[in-house]
Amino acid sequence: MASNSLSSSRSSSSSWTAKQNKMFEKALAKYDQDTPDRWHNIAKAVGGKTAEEVKLHYEMLVRDLKDIESGRYPYPYPSGSSN
Repeated sequence: MASNSLSSSRSSSSSWTAKQNKMFEKALAKYDQDTPDRWHNIAKAVGGKTAEEVKLHYEMLVRDLKDIESGRYPYPYPSGSSN
């Protein structure tokens, strides 16, 4: 049963609406890493997510950013483009 719980947690944490993502971004800016109960406050601001879900969402975002910055994923445009 633990694996079913983990899968449903991953499933619900991966389905974020555009509105929830925008609220998540705003809440991250408002509640920095020194804020007590940071993840609880962010979850409350986002709505419909638990503190654990917003923390996992943040960790996935950080991981994606590190992968992009390391060059693991190409930019969507050729380097040297003058756009």
